[in-house]
Order: sequence, then C-alpha cells, then structure tokens
Amino acid sequence: MHIDRFSGTLHFPGDEDFEEACFGRVFNARRPSDRTPAAVLMAESEQDVVDGVRLALERGWQVAVRSGGHSWAAWSVRENALLIDLGGLREMAYDPRTGIVTAAPGIKGGDELNPYLGEFGRFFNGGHCPSVGIGGFLLQGGQGWNARGWGWAAENVVAIDVVTAEGELVRADATQHSDLFWAARGAGPGFFGVVTRFHLRTRPLPKHLAHTVHAYPLTLFDEVMTWLHGMHHTVSDLVEIVALTQTPPAGDGPVLLVTGVSMTDTAEQAAEALAPLHANPYADRALLRIEARPTTLAEQLRGQRLANPEGHRYLVDNAWLTGSAAEVVPAIRKAFTEQPTRQTFTIWFSMAPLRELPDMAFSLQSEIYCATYVVHDDPGRDAELRGWLDEAMAAMRPVTAGQYLGDCDFTVRQLRFMGDAQWERLREIRAARDPKGLFVGHLSAGTVTNTNDWER
Repeated sequence: MHIDRFSGTLHFPGDEDFEEACFGRVFNARRPSDRTPAAVLMAESEQDVVDGVRLALERGWQVAVRSGGHSWAAWSVRENALLIDLGGLREMAYDPRTGIVTAAPGIKGGDELNPYLGEFGRFFNGGHCPSVGIGGFLLQGGQGWNARGWGWAAENVVAIDVVTAEGELVRADATQHSDLFWAARGAGPGFFGVVTRFHLRTRPLPKHLAHTVHAYPLTLFDEVMTWLHGMHHTVSDLVEIVALTQTPPAGDGPVLLVTGVSMTDTAEQAAEALAPLHANPYADRALLRIEARPTTLAEQLRGQRLANPEGHRYLVDNAWLTGSAAEVVPAIRKAFTEQPTRQTFTIWFSMAPLRELPDMAFSLQSEIYCATYVVHDDPGRDAELRGWLDEAMAAMRPVTAGQYLGDCDFTVRQLRFMGDAQWERLREIRAARDPKGLFVGHLSAGTVTNTNDWER
C-alpha cells in the first residue's frame, strides 16, 4: 500500500511539522517528552483509518488513537506506534425518526454536538468541559451532565462503527459484533479498535434549567460536607449535585461551593427539585446564596470553560469514595482545603442513589466521585505539585473503592477501574480480537492489573 493513498497527511519523525502533529491537539500543556510515535496520521476520512491500520500491520507498528486530545496523560502519544488522529473526521447527522445522532469521535460534546442537537430540541449528556471530544469520553464510560439521574453517557451508545485489528470496518451493536460493543463502553484506551462513528440515543432538551450555589468559608468544610454526605441521595434525580473548592476569579482565596443544577421543564419543578439543598442548616453562614435561579446551558458551559482553561499544565487524580461521613470527610479534607495553586479545584460529585448499570465494560462506581485538578503554568513545580496531589490522594485510601479512567494517569498511580468479572471478560475479548497486540492498550508504568496500588 502506498502512503500517498491517504486523503489526510502522514507525518514522520524529522518532518518539520511532526511536533505539531504529535502535540498540537493535546489539551494538557504538560506533555510527555519520553514517547515518540513512529508516525502520526491526521486522518481525514474513514478510509484513511482503515488504510492506517493496514499500514501499521504491514510495518509492524502498534496503533494508538486520539479523538479530542483531552487525556491528561496524553495516552495517544506512544513510543514507536502509529498515532491515528481523528480530529479531521467531522460527521454529525441526526435522524428525527429515531432520535439517534451519529457523530465522529473528535466532535466536541459541548462546543459542537449539543449546539447541533439544540436545533432539533434534543440533548446528549456529554462531558462538562465543552471542548472534550466524544471519543475517549464515551470509551471511558462518559461521566456527563446529570450522570446520577440520566446515567453514564456510554449507556446511550446504541452502535459503533469500528476498524478492527484486522483492518476491517464493521458495525458493532447489541446483535452484531456484540463483544466489541460491550468492550467499547468502558475499556477506554484499552479498547482494541478505532471507533470512526458513534450512534447515540439523544433526549429532549430540558425546557428549564435552574441552579443553586451556596458559597461557604473553608472553616465550615467539615460541617457542610457532613450534612451533604447525609442527604444527597434524597435529592431529585433531575438535579446534578456538585460540591467543589475553587478560588473565584475576583476572590482572595478558595471557598467551598455547594451547587445544584436542575434540568426540568418548569420553574416550579426546578424549585421543588432544588429545595433540599436550600435547607442546608449552615445556609445563614454562607458567603453567597443563589437559589433556583434560571440559567442556560451556555452559561453553565462558560463556567466550565473558565475552570478548565486551555494552555495550562494539569496534574489530575481521582477516587471513587465509600464510607460514612465520619470516614469520608476527614479523608478528603486535604484535597479540599489546602489548594497548592490559585486555579486548583477539587470536586465532590454525587452519584447517589446508585443506578444499576447495564452489561458493559464500565462497571465500577460508588455514591461519591472525588477528583482534584491541579492547574498551573510553571514546569519547575511539576514534581512538587505531583507530590502534593499524591499526598491528598493517599489520605483518601481508607475510603477509596477505585478510580475513573477519565481522570487518571496509570504511569503514576493505578487503581481498580472496573469489576473483576468485567476485567477478565475484557482480557478474553482482547486476546481473541487483537491476539498480536496491535493496539497499544492502557498507558502504564507496568502491567495493568485492575487492582488498587496499595493492595498488590
């Protein structure tokens, strides 16, 4: 096969534009310096992807894939592998008869997919940060808008078009190539294929969004979080509940924010759904109170964009938490109350009451998700800030059940990320579908074991 058959461009080490091809679409400014791909294919068509996989087979390369470039650890940049970049695949098509939208992996959920769906009065619960591509997000499970009520975004994947390790393009769903379909919903970068198209179930666009925000001094952290821990499972599943420590743009220092975004059809429904959060016994000591105020998706996305600025260095880690308030609150205190940079923020994300998951690779969750995002601009502080983050996550060990793929880096810390039975099934399917290890798998400092690092 001749490489000039590509409609996109193929870049090799030594080419003038190779560095840009490797890193130009990596969101995190803290980029790897010790991994160099064998080549980078900037695919412009589905056929490019097929031909790229076949080229890798001919040349004895492995294959890595990039959709949106938001992986904190830059999973797509792998040593001596062909990096297939899917940013040039731009398809979106909505079928009003079925409510199904098809979209390419590099399409940005907030910036592109939902504005497009909004024209039809529809919505997809993609990632909160609007510039996140749907590919890696969905492969990891998809912790999107109102996951506690609407479920994981991957639950709304009804089919995928995927290029296999044999270089064949197939449709996978619940009835055909169902093993690939099962694995694609949760395997993350361990998936053994290149998804070129997702077929997604959409939902009606909520007619009335409202939000509640209480800001508290960090001196009330224990009291407020103990209260929240005891009641969040009672709040309507039309409300996304997030507590976070963040420094406001004009603020002197970090504050604890307890927030709720309701996604209903009327103002009356919103007020009723958010009312339990207004009953916080410490509300009279809040620095700021916004309660059931109408908002828009655009306003919410602006806030997400401010919290996740481009062009900065990120160190990120996370944990699924389980236990009583007396156990959990002290364990997360460091992550919430000792912010090492002004832009650092830590989130507490309610998933309670837990919904039963469908049969898919994604299979590990708990009632509380906690993640810390250390944001800074000084390369000289990377080691120091990683040390702080490691200490904060170590404090959570007694209440940690595992980790979510979307906010982790296995080269630093490896925890359980799926159920034991699902992990064994994933390994079996990979052995059958990709026996020669064409696809690079999870990026790790060692063997991926799906166990918490302190339990090995």
